[in-house]
Amino acid sequence: MTVSVTIHGRDVDIKPRLQEYVEKKVGKLDRYLAVIREARVDLTEVKSARSSSDRYVAQLTIPLKGTVLRAEERHNDVFAAVDAVLDKMNRQIERYKGKRWRGRGDGMEAAELALEPEEEAPVAEAEDEVPTLVVRRKKFLLSPMNEAEAIEQMQLLSHDNFFVFFNGETNRVNVLYRRRDGNLGLIDPDVG
Repeated sequence: MTVSVTIHGRDVDIKPRLQEYVEKKVGKLDRYLAVIREARVDLTEVKSARSSSDRYVAQLTIPLKGTVLRAEERHNDVFAAVDAVLDKMNRQIERYKGKRWRGRGDGMEAAELALEPEEEAPVAEAEDEVPTLVVRRKKFLLSPMNEAEAIEQMQLLSHDNFFVFFNGETNRVNVLYRRRDGNLGLIDPDVG
């Protein structure tokens, strides 16, 4: 089965050569994980990048049943950025396969329980700072998962600071966050 590749460019002219290159390279991902059916590649040119080596950004998103794999890389050449993001995605696929095929003990895959990745929420402002406008909003579906599955999804998505999830055991929205000591904390809010 071939992978359906969608390419989106922001400030990047998607020429036929680039499109063919991306489709060819990303289309081969189903060799590493047979359940991959679609992939989205976002290519961006950041003209105001501090370093010329960060000018092109390639982001690759692969939705799977119950989880999403995402990788992002920057480079001074758009083709090199695509190659780098594919290398990073291959490592994520290997990690994903290892976690799924080793088994979890209860016979169910975490992918069967999780649905969509969590997006970063705006960080609260300090009192002395001028409040800023919300410049981007994201919506996503929350599907039930337990704490272990949320930790796994947080790692798969490379969310280093926090992860919002619906705890299926308590039927409440929880937030996992990285503490300064490197451990994880869990916020379990109550409506007052």
